[in-house]
Amino acid sequence: MVSILGYTQNDLNDLALRTIDLAKSNDASDVEVDLSVASGKTISVRLSQFESIEANNDKNLSITFYQGQKRAIVSTSDFSLEAIKNCIESAKQIANYTQEDEAFGLADRNLMAIETFDLDLHHPFDFDDQYVTNYALGCESAALDSSPLISNSEGSQFYQSQSIFCYANSNNFIGGFPSSRVSLNCSVIAKKNSEMQRDSSYSSKRCFEDLKSHIEIGRDAGLRAIQRLEPRKIKTGHYPVIFEAPVAVQLISTLVSAISGGNLYRQNSFLLDSVGKQIASSHLSIYEDPFLKRGNASTYFDDDGVKVTPRYVINQGKLEGYFLSSYTGRKLGLPSTGNAGGAHNLIVSNSNIGFNDLVKTMHQGLVVTEILGHGTNMVTGDYSRGVAGFWVDHGEIQHPVEEITIAGNLKDMLMDIHMIANDCDGNSSKYVGSVLINKMTVGA
Repeated sequence: MVSILGYTQNDLNDLALRTIDLAKSNDASDVEVDLSVASGKTISVRLSQFESIEANNDKNLSITFYQGQKRAIVSTSDFSLEAIKNCIESAKQIANYTQEDEAFGLADRNLMAIETFDLDLHHPFDFDDQYVTNYALGCESAALDSSPLISNSEGSQFYQSQSIFCYANSNNFIGGFPSSRVSLNCSVIAKKNSEMQRDSSYSSKRCFEDLKSHIEIGRDAGLRAIQRLEPRKIKTGHYPVIFEAPVAVQLISTLVSAISGGNLYRQNSFLLDSVGKQIASSHLSIYEDPFLKRGNASTYFDDDGVKVTPRYVINQGKLEGYFLSSYTGRKLGLPSTGNAGGAHNLIVSNSNIGFNDLVKTMHQGLVVTEILGHGTNMVTGDYSRGVAGFWVDHGEIQHPVEEITIAGNLKDMLMDIHMIANDCDGNSSKYVGSVLINKMTVGA
C-alpha cells in the first residue's frame, strides 16, 4: 500500500471517520472531512549547471461542520487528536455566528458514489536525484544547442510529486486514492542584434513514461524563442484567428466558467438559461470523461462524494448540461451534476486536421500563442485581450507579431468556430487542439 509522509490510505480513512465521530458528538448535525498528504520535489538547472533542489511536504485536514442550515469550515495541518478537537470546537463557535442558507448541507444520500474505479493515477517515481539532474540538463542542452541565436537560459525544471487524499461525510460515504504527477519545462532566451525574446516548452503527465522526450521539449523551447524574433506590424482589421492549443485551453476554461453553477446562480454569466440551446458551432463538442485512465482530472466521485458520469456537455454546439455541485444545484433548483470541485477531463472534438493544415485553411490571419492580461466580461461575453503570435498570409506563417489586441464577443466567437486541430498536448484537464475562429477584430 502507498505510504506518503508515514500515512497510508487506510490511515487517512480511519482519521476521517474518527473526526466525523468527534464532530457528531459535539453537536454537528452533519460533517464533511477532507484529508490529504503530499510530497514533491523540484530539481532546477541553469546554463548547464545544477542550481537547486526544493522539497515540499504538505498535510491538510479540513472539516465542514453543519448545524442545520449553518456551516463552518476549519482546517489544520496538525493531525493530532488534540488539534482536531480544537478545530471542531472552533467550527462549532463559528457556526453559531453564521447565517442560515437553505442550500447548505450534504449531497443527497442516493447520489453518493458506490462503485470504485482504478483510474491508474499513481505511478511512483523511482529515479534518483542525479538521474533527474542529468535529465533536466539534457533538456536545457537541447535548447541551447538548437541555434546560435539562443543566448541565455532561464533553466529547466523537473518536478515530481505524489499524494493521497480522503473525503468522508456523515452520510456514510468515504473515498479516496493516491495519485502522482511529473513535469518538465525549459525556458530560453533568443537574441538577434539588440532584440531578445523568451519562450518555453513543457510536458506534464501522471507517469514519467508518458512525458514528452526531454530532447523534444528542449528543442521546442529553443525553436519557439527563435521564431519570436523580429516581430513586425500588421494592419488593424477583421481576420480569422487561431488559438494555439495551449491558449485554446484558456478559451475552453472561460466557457466552463460561464456554465458553472457559481456564476449561474449569481446571474454572472452570458450563458444563463442556455441548456438545450445552440451556443456554439456544430464543430464544437465537449465530452466529459471522469474515468479517463491517467487523466489529469480523473475521479469516481466529486468533492461532495457524488458519483460522476461520462457525458456530453456540448454536443455539436448544443449545450447539454451545466457543471453543478450539490450547493449550486440547490441554488438553481437543479440536481447536482457531480461537479463539486470542477470539471473532469473535458475531451474537445477535433476536425481530424493537423496544425499546419489548419493554418493553410485560414489563408490570411493571426495565430495566437500567448494571451496577456484580463479582459473578459462574464456577464456580457465581451472579450478583449492583449496577445502575441504570428501573422499568416497565403496559408503560411510569415512573421511574429506582438503588442496587439484581439476583441469580440464570446457568444459570437463560439458560434464562429470553424475548425479544431488534432494537436492537443494533453498537459491540461481540457484536452483541446488549436481552435480556428472565422473572424475577430485584430488591433495593431
